[in-house]
Amino acid sequence: MGFLVMIREVSMAKAIRVVLLCVSVLWVVPKECACRSNFSRNSSSSSSSSLRPLRQRPSSVNVGALFTYDSFIGRAAKPAVKAAMDDVNADQSVLKGIKLNIIFQDSNCSGFIGTMGALQLMENKVVAAIGPQSSGIAHMISYVANELHVPLLSFGATDPTLSSLQFPYFLRTTQNDYFQMHAIADFLSYSGWRQVIAIFVDDECGRNGISVLGDVLAKKRSRISYKAAITPGADSSSIRDLLVSVNLMESRVFVVHVNPDSGLNVFSVAKSLGMMASGYVWIATDWLPTAMDSMEHVDSDTMDLLQGVVAFRHYTIESSVKRQFMARWKNLRPNDGFNSYAMYAYDSVWLVARALDVFFRENNNITFSNDPNLHKTNGSTIQLSALSVFNEGEKFMKIILGMNHTGVTGPIQFDSDRNRVNPAYEVLNLEGTAPRTVGYWSNHSGLSVVHPETLYSRPPNTSTANQRLKGIIYPGEVTKPPRGWVFPNNGKPLRIGVPNRVSYTDYVSKDKNPPGVRGYCIDVFEAAIELLPYPVPRTYILYGDGKRNPSYDNLVNEVVADNFDVAVGDITIVTNRTRYVDFTQPFIESGLVVVAPVKEAKSSPWSFLKPFTIEMWAVTGGFFLFVGAMVWILEHRFNQEFRGPPRRQLITIFWFSFSTMFFSHSKYAIIRVTW
Repeated sequence: MGFLVMIREVSMAKAIRVVLLCVSVLWVVPKECACRSNFSRNSSSSSSSSLRPLRQRPSSVNVGALFTYDSFIGRAAKPAVKAAMDDVNADQSVLKGIKLNIIFQDSNCSGFIGTMGALQLMENKVVAAIGPQSSGIAHMISYVANELHVPLLSFGATDPTLSSLQFPYFLRTTQNDYFQMHAIADFLSYSGWRQVIAIFVDDECGRNGISVLGDVLAKKRSRISYKAAITPGADSSSIRDLLVSVNLMESRVFVVHVNPDSGLNVFSVAKSLGMMASGYVWIATDWLPTAMDSMEHVDSDTMDLLQGVVAFRHYTIESSVKRQFMARWKNLRPNDGFNSYAMYAYDSVWLVARALDVFFRENNNITFSNDPNLHKTNGSTIQLSALSVFNEGEKFMKIILGMNHTGVTGPIQFDSDRNRVNPAYEVLNLEGTAPRTVGYWSNHSGLSVVHPETLYSRPPNTSTANQRLKGIIYPGEVTKPPRGWVFPNNGKPLRIGVPNRVSYTDYVSKDKNPPGVRGYCIDVFEAAIELLPYPVPRTYILYGDGKRNPSYDNLVNEVVADNFDVAVGDITIVTNRTRYVDFTQPFIESGLVVVAPVKEAKSSPWSFLKPFTIEMWAVTGGFFLFVGAMVWILEHRFNQEFRGPPRRQLITIFWFSFSTMFFSHSKYAIIRVTW
């Protein structure tokens, strides 16, 4: 490090001698002392790079910035980027003697204009581009970045499908919506809601984010019952038609994933339709906190629209650096509010600056070359030849991915999928005059009421029992989580699949009378329906041909395929079936159990004779008489009890036989045998 600084201060004549001296010294100096860096990154040893010929550092480096100026995010990002550029150029510990020059372009919220702006930036031989904020524009200009090998660092494009495999030069410096959708899914599961309606703007960010939400909910055995797409830039009339249609459906849980510049129109129309009353649940992604934070003052009318809404906001760790930056914001942009994207834009500039510092410390040089593919314009007047390929772009991208330092938003480090490590969100409840924090979400611990950074030292725990949130006030000032669904006004009755059995018909079978089925299982189900405080329209549908018992596995699969809403019958609960459907609590114990009809029995004084049949009683009586006769034959010659008139001897025989049924005799007759 000291050798490189020395060379810049000597003449070229002395430089050669100094280089030779450096090379000779490197043979005896320990490897650890050569070209140390203050920032951790994945690279090869710095000592090997010191053996390369030293290059002259440029006086300035161009970096592009592309986003929509006139937007909530753009109005916060522009002063933040300018402030970061000034701070980098004023810091003598970074890019010593090299000026960081940022060239701005306005994408004007247009994919075409954004692409043209990106091409204009590339003409200035930029080594990196910061932006855009729009995921749709990011998809388009990522192809430009791929062709010209220029790293593209976006502080606002949260679309999960912006993959590093398809776009190797794209890097998201903010949080990925993939994690935000996991946070929403965990909140839905925590609240016990199984079906939601997704309202989203019909662009790349909206569609792909909701698609991820659907996948996550499917793993939790929940689903998006309807996807309501809003055309970008839709007016209030179109939004009203959309909300009227979804209000006729069953679910009352709505997830709103739109743009911050026009998203408040959704709640304004919902308020006019009476959809912000009790029984409704509204969940907004990070666009709502961004819009509210960007307003200098949130008036009472706006807060009245949002009472009871639950929103998710990017969580950034509280630090002295963050507090200092927020204190400076009043001087940077006194008329506009502060949002998290300003901090992500600020950190993006510093990330490029620190990566450039490492890039030059490793004795790399910035060079550009012509792209032969861009010269084949077939006589077109478009001057694509003005675009050059950044030769060291791949190496510079690797340096950026290996950076590990702390910024305004917290630790800046990327995982193997090029996402920011330790993603976290703040769960807000909008009630009263300001949002209220009710908890946090992180992929380390799920939902919790403590700051995520305090849990990183503990083992990960996202179990259901570990999920915690503070009390939430829902629309209509309801403190208990709403049921989340109603019977739709235009809905169909509940479709109940019933096995059409030919054996053991006492469980369930076809019936000629309404409702068309009967049996023990039907009686239990009907009794449960009667306990509900609301009517349940239902239709029983027989499953099977009635000639043989149907397959119960196939019946369960029909429920999974949504051909039946419910299946009622003697369905055994087995592990394989529980993976796809939910069972009620078992109302028949397992084992050898047979259900048989019970006949009403009449009371009778002769009921004591029912345990045995007449034949059995006759045989029993015959044995008693036989025993009495044998005892009389053996005893009457010697035992005085068995002597006397014939009438007395007959009574004795009958009495002795009858008494053996109820008494245990203590004395036994002595039988004498004469040989």
